[in-house]
Amino acid sequence: MGKRILYSILTFFLVTILLFAVFQLIPGSPVLNRLGLEPDPALEAALRSEYHLDDPLLGRYCSWLWDLFHLDMGRSLRYDLPVNQLLLQRLPNTIGLALFAFAFVLLLGIPLGVLAAKLSKGKRGAVFNGFCQLGVALPSFFVAMLLILLFCLKLKWLPVNCFVSLNKGLFPFLRGLLLPALAVAFSGISTTARYVRSSVLEEMGKDYVLTARNKGVKEGVILRSHILRNAMIPVVTILGMIFVSIITGSIVVEQVFSIPGIGMLLVSGIQSLDIVLVQGICVYISLVVIVAYLLLDLLYMAIDPRIRIQE
Repeated sequence: MGKRILYSILTFFLVTILLFAVFQLIPGSPVLNRLGLEPDPALEAALRSEYHLDDPLLGRYCSWLWDLFHLDMGRSLRYDLPVNQLLLQRLPNTIGLALFAFAFVLLLGIPLGVLAAKLSKGKRGAVFNGFCQLGVALPSFFVAMLLILLFCLKLKWLPVNCFVSLNKGLFPFLRGLLLPALAVAFSGISTTARYVRSSVLEEMGKDYVLTARNKGVKEGVILRSHILRNAMIPVVTILGMIFVSIITGSIVVEQVFSIPGIGMLLVSGIQSLDIVLVQGICVYISLVVIVAYLLLDLLYMAIDPRIRIQE
């Protein structure tokens, strides 16, 4: 446990070094991008001093890292607001979208995988494999456009601009995130179902399942108490990777549905060369990914007793 936390901290340090180094290679000046080609020299000098642009690289990195540990990500050049404030304004929308999409992955992917394992023989198994391949191959933004075409333009069940702020209520907020969450989760549902099917089929052929059947244990009890618990051990790793992909994939889907989340904020920061804002968002995404993998390791230990014994 201690080693895993230490590895996560070291990973975060390496990520900060890499992020800082990459952003130093970007051509152009964010100060000139904000003030124009012929800025006031005094104002330009003040901004360069405020953002430590004239300091040595090591000093700038140490200053930036020190501010990060004090939960200060700097001040956006474009919006002239603290990055923390901008993130807090957009964070509920992105987190809501990611959690809603992951709930779809769990509620649809796992039952579909179990059902596919029961119906694995014949043409039904081939149809399921084709569906999974299609789900993995289609990018999330394309799925989003198909959902808009079907549910918004053809059936007219939802408006095209379906997003509703959380301030107007939880149910309207979730209703507005329904199509974006399905678009983000589509690939994850297919991947989860495929891995669950393979894992369940592998467990069904093992000796302990045959022994339970010979003892007269009901199939439902065997599935819930024996097969699923062991079959979910390798699936947990895939679920962790899917959650990470949902976080990154939601950035594109936010653009399609005009959701004011972290993704739209990141794109606007890149377009305006707002290095402070983009660095802050990248640090946030990296931290979420690192914490997600740490929690995945802990969950893996809780499910598989062999890992706890090794620890």
